[in-house]
Amino acid sequence: MREYSAKEIETKWQAHWEKIGIHQTEEDISKPKYYALEQFPYPSGEGLHMGHMRVYSIGDVVARFRKMNGYRVLHVMGADAFGLPAENAAIQRGVNPREWTLKNMERIRNEQKLIGASYDWDRYVGTCMPDYYKFNQWLFLLLYERGLAYRKKAFVNWCPKCSTVLANEQVEDGKCWRCDSEVTKKELEQWFFRITDYAERLLTGLDRLPKWPDKVKAMQRNWIGKSEGAHVVFTIPELNEEQVTVFTTRPDTLYGVTYMVLAPEHPLVPQLIRGKEQEAEILQFIEEMKKQTEIERTSTDAEKVGYFTGAYAKHPLTGEKIPIWVANYVLVDYGTGAVMGVPAHDERDFQFAKKYHLPIKVVIQPNDGTLEVESLTEAFTEDGVLVNSGPFDGMPNREALKAIANHLAEKGQGGPTVNYRLRDWLISRQRYWGTPIPIIYCDSCGVVPVPKEDLPVLLPEDVVFDGKRNPLTTSESFVNTTCPNCGKQARRETDTMDTFVDSSWYFLRYTDAKNDEQPFDREKVDKWLPVDEYIGGIEHAVLHLLYSRFFTKVLYDAGMISVDEPFNSLLTQGMVLKDGAKMSKSKGNVVSPLEIIDKYGADTARLFILFAAPPDRDLDWNDAGVEGSYRFLNRVWRLVVQNEELFKQDIPAGKEDKHAKELRRLLHQTIKKVTHEIGERNHFNTAISSIMELVNGLYSYPAEADRRIFKEALETLVILLAPFVPHITEELWSVMGKEGSVHLASWPSYDPEALVQDEVEIVVQINGKVKEKLVVPAQADRIEIEKQALSQEKIQQLITGKTVRKVIVVPGRLVNIVVS
Repeated sequence: MREYSAKEIETKWQAHWEKIGIHQTEEDISKPKYYALEQFPYPSGEGLHMGHMRVYSIGDVVARFRKMNGYRVLHVMGADAFGLPAENAAIQRGVNPREWTLKNMERIRNEQKLIGASYDWDRYVGTCMPDYYKFNQWLFLLLYERGLAYRKKAFVNWCPKCSTVLANEQVEDGKCWRCDSEVTKKELEQWFFRITDYAERLLTGLDRLPKWPDKVKAMQRNWIGKSEGAHVVFTIPELNEEQVTVFTTRPDTLYGVTYMVLAPEHPLVPQLIRGKEQEAEILQFIEEMKKQTEIERTSTDAEKVGYFTGAYAKHPLTGEKIPIWVANYVLVDYGTGAVMGVPAHDERDFQFAKKYHLPIKVVIQPNDGTLEVESLTEAFTEDGVLVNSGPFDGMPNREALKAIANHLAEKGQGGPTVNYRLRDWLISRQRYWGTPIPIIYCDSCGVVPVPKEDLPVLLPEDVVFDGKRNPLTTSESFVNTTCPNCGKQARRETDTMDTFVDSSWYFLRYTDAKNDEQPFDREKVDKWLPVDEYIGGIEHAVLHLLYSRFFTKVLYDAGMISVDEPFNSLLTQGMVLKDGAKMSKSKGNVVSPLEIIDKYGADTARLFILFAAPPDRDLDWNDAGVEGSYRFLNRVWRLVVQNEELFKQDIPAGKEDKHAKELRRLLHQTIKKVTHEIGERNHFNTAISSIMELVNGLYSYPAEADRRIFKEALETLVILLAPFVPHITEELWSVMGKEGSVHLASWPSYDPEALVQDEVEIVVQINGKVKEKLVVPAQADRIEIEKQALSQEKIQQLITGKTVRKVIVVPGRLVNIVVS
């Protein structure tokens, strides 16, 4: 008997699959569709790690299982190939990012093939290729035409190390998500996508995604941050009644406003302080605030620091003068950049008022009416009735929320509104290795979009990578151009797009990857969307998934697709750990997939990573577990190869004995379990465990028992294992003399009648301790089971001379005889 040689088998079948094109996408629309998709990787210089191995193995099982169940399956791969790491690598190595990236893309593609993943490589997409980023630009222009792409001057998150702007979502705990540097504020002209126009739809759409993890949906809801309240319009007499709008969730406290706070960066601040004695001090404060992170400024532990501007606003309902302050805890890009101070009923406002000796006015009394300003040691934030609130005195504050908001609307001073924490998506990046924004600036015509027929705007080669500036600004051939409207000299936009734009629609491009006229054809995309199972890390729960949903809704509104949610089901896999910690070079606990493949084979690596934990849980790498998976595959190998002659025989049907019945029951039990665990729950570990039980049953099956069911069980075993370990099963299918590929075989269905047990084994206990085992008819009632248990010779001996107090029968499990 030849030994199991993983390397030989895997090399053989990978070459064969590529030669015959077994993984090409089937277009037979008579079959139901299934779109299985794993998040595509960034092509770093380090190649694949175990986290990649896990996500690709999971996706491959899903795709192969569905194909064997009669679906036409779309299973594709690509590379999220633009981004700052490639640019940094180019600076360090003195090469163009394109050269570095393409080499890494090829390396990762080869490593993915080693895993045995069933990708249709004809549809491969690399986001750094002109035939892809051409349509990034095309889609930018679509958003621009629809009023969803715009440019404005804004304070932005600036990473000094990366020399680029970051979106709010890319700032984590005040630091750059990539390099961990402290983020500062900088005012620049930037391009934005108006994602806030879709805030409500992005929020309510989550309710139509029952197959998404609750944790991910909660993260998106929190990020969108819907809150209901009112806009309140204050005016500033000294600035010709200039209006300042404040959003509040507590309009019931409006009569308790004793001061207003503007963000230091608010555009009105320079006008308010001009010529006043505190001007220099406040300007210095503003500069200091630009250097602080949002976390530092808004933390509950941070000291509240403020300065009086010397100016006053007019209260919209009372006409009172309200002093205007600037303070560190108000941010210009959250809400309206202005808040009203109600110190009696907001703890933060209370602390600020106490520190700066500002007035405190009680406007909500508890029901016992005992609240006095002098006795307040903290803000009163509970419900009560309004006082000192003009026509609303005596009204319960919950009723006043709506009443005062409506009153503001009647007076033209604001009114009920909904606010969102979500900010517009800042897409400008000051770097080379990204999609050029297709905009031209002309002194005569202003902002001019590049005509779609002139796309793509290609990245130039004559750039300088010195790490000190945006490389695109160094290319005269790129910057200097002519205006497509008037033909005069003009200049190109030198910012590139955030790379999250690239990944916000790549799943659509896969459906029509070779189209050179448009991003995709409507008819083709409608054959596959939405993605049926999307697999990737929870670290993308806000950024990538939110942006992809936004793009999908925009394209739906533009009539380009027929769905407005891109991913029907979402599987967020856990991390791969070693010794309880995330694998990292600094910890010295990295295990390379290539090392495992070289030593044991890809099938062993896949089997372990799928068996060791449910996919949504963290997986702790275990060398002994890998060895165990390898031993199991050897057991399966021997089981088939030792019985090779059996598959050459046409065994006639015989009378089933008890062994054959039991094996048949185990086989159909396994089919049912594996089908359910893969198809309904994505619990691959329990599916594999069930298959292992079947292998044990086959090994213990008597040689003299019916061989027909044994042969059937072996054939079915190989089919059930095929999605998990594609190479060894393909080889064993060949050993069995089967025509074609096991991966094109039909998935077996179970026979409910085969699951019915004729007999069951139960334990017999005396006073809770097991003393005997008993085989009884599966349908035996309690009386029959009790009678048989008491009649057993061993039991008779043990209860002789004792009084039987009670007999407890649990059908199918046990009999407990209570004696004294």
